[in-house]
Amino acid sequence: MSASDTSQARNDSRGRHSTVEAHMSPAPLAVQGWDAPRLLDWATRIGPPARALINGLLHPRRPPQQSYRRCLGILRLGKSYGDDRLEAACERALAIGATSYSSLKSILKNGLDTQRLTPPCDPAQTSLPREHANVRGATYDH
Repeated sequence: MSASDTSQARNDSRGRHSTVEAHMSPAPLAVQGWDAPRLLDWATRIGPPARALINGLLHPRRPPQQSYRRCLGILRLGKSYGDDRLEAACERALAIGATSYSSLKSILKNGLDTQRLTPPCDPAQTSLPREHANVRGATYDH
């Protein structure tokens, strides 16, 4: 076997992967037997928010195996916290844009999945009026 048989072309694109399965470390290979349809099926059994979250994690990844461990970790949170709580956590995570494993685990650990998600404040309702008794003007200190 020559050196060219055991190496791959360097990918100079920032943030892009070029993985040859034969060169993958044992961790990504440990999820062999899993594929996107199987993960999506599991997420679908939990609920629509879980499916949407897992679907969002799977599709931007190339190769998709790089997201399988993350997806499996998230789906396995249902074993510790229950599928109903995981579904509520996925809904909250999607609403706030925090879809990582650590964000979901934190939501569950702190019971945020059981609390009502309040909509963001409307800045128009919370701003002070432009004119009021405490406004001194631009020339006050000069």
